[in-house]
Amino acid sequence: MTNEPNFQAPNSFSFEAQRALEREARLPLTGWQQEVSKGLEYGLEAADSIRDRSIPTFSRGELPHYAGINTFLKAPYLEDVRKVGEYDVAIVGIPHDSGTTYRPGTRFGPQGIRRISALYTPYNFELGVDLREQITLCDVGDVFTIPANNEKSFDQISKGVAHVFASGAFPILLGGDHSIGFPTVRGVCRHLGDKKVGIIHFDRHVDTQETDLDERMHTCPWFHATNMANAPAKNLVQLGIGGWQVPRQGVKVCRDRATNILTVTDITEMGIDAAAEFALERALDGTDCVWISFDIDCIDAGFVPGTGWPEPGGLLPREALALLGKIVQRAPICGLEVVEVSPPYDVSDMTALMATRVICDTMAHLVISGQLPRREKPAYIHAEANMAVDQAWS
Repeated sequence: MTNEPNFQAPNSFSFEAQRALEREARLPLTGWQQEVSKGLEYGLEAADSIRDRSIPTFSRGELPHYAGINTFLKAPYLEDVRKVGEYDVAIVGIPHDSGTTYRPGTRFGPQGIRRISALYTPYNFELGVDLREQITLCDVGDVFTIPANNEKSFDQISKGVAHVFASGAFPILLGGDHSIGFPTVRGVCRHLGDKKVGIIHFDRHVDTQETDLDERMHTCPWFHATNMANAPAKNLVQLGIGGWQVPRQGVKVCRDRATNILTVTDITEMGIDAAAEFALERALDGTDCVWISFDIDCIDAGFVPGTGWPEPGGLLPREALALLGKIVQRAPICGLEVVEVSPPYDVSDMTALMATRVICDTMAHLVISGQLPRREKPAYIHAEANMAVDQAWS
């Protein structure tokens, strides 16, 4: 240690930190300045005793983190969803837990995630990304789901996702139980034309049964999603599967349809790089884009207690985030859903905070890889909707 005022740690001391310091210097401040100006205009000039004249009377924007009405990251609330295509990214809440087979509560997931997201700033030090400066983000609120009726809720979810996806805005969905995986992918498939989507699914459970308790529940999304021609079963990749909550009916479907599975042991023994390569190779085989479905219970239950089916032995948070980042930076990602956050079972908002981190990291990796902001709609998005992408089911 030295007391010299101009001392600088050698580059070899921390390559990542040195790069982060250099990246921050290149980031603009335009978005922050616009937020401050809008806050002063809409929130009134501060009292005379306030020396920092960028502070308004009424809280408008990011600060203070404990104040204001929570959207995700305090992004603008877009009341008119017809204008969603004017933004790079749209946050959509899916408050649905009628597909839950044990512990309900994920209908409050969107509220919980939005609430704790106020703790975050739009800037990440290691990645050198400032979301406020580099993309436009809006929160369109929640899909109007129908309690105790999965099929009507699925129809609402598919219509909502299809609308956002077709607009060109990147959809990020806050679940909700995992039954929403089927209607979300169906909404995407309606605007793929003859294109195909691969699904990369982070979870401890396969979720590939046809029915559970005689209905399409949160254990069933991938059976029905991979019935669609636009989402072939061979392009379903499941990461983190294992434990004592994987029903044999679902395992048989995985075997019959030749889907792709890596357990936590597989991932840790082969390494994060090899696991990402495995996922990308199979999800991108003959497809045009990739949908990411992130079940928060893929992470060890000690870190995410607030979920419906906690399972010890899952991925560590840093493993899950590293694997997610390597996948997002190397694949054409068409959307993200984060599911199974159940605030009634959460402790100190730990699970909701982990979901927030997954979402923010995904956006940052999309910026780093040049996928955001979008200069134009991706070629795989078709304007005309095909309402018959899924097979009839009763």
